[in-house]
Amino acid sequence: MKTLRDVSIGESAVIKRLYGEGPTRRRIMDMGLTKGTEVHVRKVAPLGDPVELTVRDYELSLRKADAQLIEVEG
Repeated sequence: MKTLRDVSIGESAVIKRLYGEGPTRRRIMDMGLTKGTEVHVRKVAPLGDPVELTVRDYELSLRKADAQLIEVEG
């Protein structure tokens, strides 16, 4: 299983499935990270957290703990 945390800088992937439950899952979905959405990893902070993504034509910073809950393909 490949998660959003495993996607390298400059690569794109499509969200396949969301894990987590309750408020965490809702927060991820509210940010526009839903099944079938394409995400592009723009850069990673110097210490590795957070990850900066382009999703639905806007930039989003996401903690690696949250990125681990998002299964992707591609």
